[in-house]
Amino acid sequence: MTDKVKGPASYFPSIEAKYGQPIDHWLAMVTDRADLKHMEIVNFLKTDHGLGHGHANAIVAHQLAALKSDKG
Repeated sequence: MTDKVKGPASYFPSIEAKYGQPIDHWLAMVTDRADLKHMEIVNFLKTDHGLGHGHANAIVAHQLAALKSDKG
């Protein structure tokens, strides 16, 4: 029995299918820009890579939260 994925990660399968890149590709882009504000990274993904707002926001929210929790 597996739990249903919730939150931003629930978008990951559709992001991979729509944009043709593994989610790690997008998460690495966020990590590389972690010094920027949330919406600056969202706008980068939208403008430079053609992601929709919801998908870009989900990737950024997930990765920035993960990076924050890694720092303790």
